[in-house]
Amino acid sequence: MTRPTRAADILARRLYEAGCRHAFGMPGGEVLTLVDALQLAGITFHLAKHENCAGFMGEGVYHSDGAPVILVATLGPGALNGVNVVANAHQDRVPMLVLTGCVDEAEQQNYTHQVLDHSAVFTPITKASFRLSADTADLIADKAVSIATEQRNGPVHIDVPITVADTGATDRNIRRAPASETVPSGADLAQARDWLANATRPIAVIGLDAVQQQAGPALQSVLERHQIPFVTSYKAKGILPEDHPLCLGGAGLSPLADQHLLPVLQAADLVLCIGYDPIEMRPGWRDIWDLNRQQVIDIAPVANLHYMHQGSLNLLTSIAPTLAALSNGTAPHPTWPDRQPQIAQTALAQAFPATDDWGPAAVIAETRAVMPADTLATADSGAHRILLSQMWQCQEPGGLIQSSGLCTMGCALPMAIGRKLADPDRPVISFSGDAGFLMVAGELATAAEMNLAPIFLVFVDASLALIELKQRQRQLPNAAVDFDRHDFAALGRAFGGNGVSVRNRQQLRAALTDAMTAQSFTVIAAEIEPGDYDGRI
Repeated sequence: MTRPTRAADILARRLYEAGCRHAFGMPGGEVLTLVDALQLAGITFHLAKHENCAGFMGEGVYHSDGAPVILVATLGPGALNGVNVVANAHQDRVPMLVLTGCVDEAEQQNYTHQVLDHSAVFTPITKASFRLSADTADLIADKAVSIATEQRNGPVHIDVPITVADTGATDRNIRRAPASETVPSGADLAQARDWLANATRPIAVIGLDAVQQQAGPALQSVLERHQIPFVTSYKAKGILPEDHPLCLGGAGLSPLADQHLLPVLQAADLVLCIGYDPIEMRPGWRDIWDLNRQQVIDIAPVANLHYMHQGSLNLLTSIAPTLAALSNGTAPHPTWPDRQPQIAQTALAQAFPATDDWGPAAVIAETRAVMPADTLATADSGAHRILLSQMWQCQEPGGLIQSSGLCTMGCALPMAIGRKLADPDRPVISFSGDAGFLMVAGELATAAEMNLAPIFLVFVDASLALIELKQRQRQLPNAAVDFDRHDFAALGRAFGGNGVSVRNRQQLRAALTDAMTAQSFTVIAAEIEPGDYDGRI
């Protein structure tokens, strides 16, 4: 006997059609039908230890397969546990479907246990919030997927009442056609071409939108043809290989790097902002160019509402065809006669040396030297992330993923689990500070239960190093930033993995070599000293 199609089935099938093969969360009684529908549609449900980590696992998968994240949470405390990762998806432009269970509308009128207004919670941190109904399940499912995946990507929330999930529904196969690509024309295109043709000191600033629009090949063609050096945001690292001769590396959070990058930007006569979303950047990147003496062409899929910078010409267009239209018919010519970008490259290499005997820079340098070029890395928030983002070269987009818009702690470990799940044959490593690692250490059990073997590297200095550094810079007394040193290697072993503490390069090299062939995950605790980041970021 054929079972009738439920509203939950229609939603699950639409998510499968969008490429989703994994869902993450913690089930409660209110989402059991939803979990069943996902599984029947071919989407594996993975049990995490906390909803926040579940969302970050999903993001790890997204960076490998490109499909929207599915986060499932039950009503009340389950939904609220996911608020951080949903806000992170909103600010880091991650497509996510947040599916929460809820009691039926009639029941809410005289039943209050665990009942709260999920839509009121999620509306400020999502692109849209819906309440599923049986009559419009197909419509809501397509709206949610379309809104989550259109520029700029982001989370969409769907509240699923208990009985609605089980109610029979009809799928009318409603699908919104994708938007056509757009390119500039007329006076705007002529102006942009004229500026490019006459620029002797052009520079490009490349952001996440260019990654999401897969504009790498178009970028490479135009930048090489016109010899335009480029800077990327941290999220756009690897859109072109970072050993490219025109690459000045990632930027956004390091004052030390900015000492060498910002003078180049301020000396440029033409700045090309290509898919540049400045939500990743520190305050020092506000209004860094002068429209009175510099031309700035802003190529982006959405309007500038951030006001962190302004453009002389704002092109709300598709990035790759716009770059081709800008370059075609514009003859290349020599640029930067004083070689200022190349001088900055040399200065940056000297500012972030890989030759320390020990300390956070040595840990990063040694790890990069040992791990294969195709290693997938994740970074938690903290001082180590700033240093890592300057030193860890990427050869592909998503080679190093992190929380850049929200800068949330505790993301690296679960994102590494998601990456390893999606790419089991590639080496995966996460970099965490000890405080961030302690927030999410319970997910080591999830890695063990999934039989995954990523490497979890922890910088152990018993301090909130970045906050402690800021505290000293403001000449404030030490308070609430230091804690005890703990045996992180023992944590790894306690959860069924491997664990080792290292205190020099030789020990780290041996630990990494063993971890790459291990059958279970490995926690490597890199013991460093407080204050080791001083002068390095």
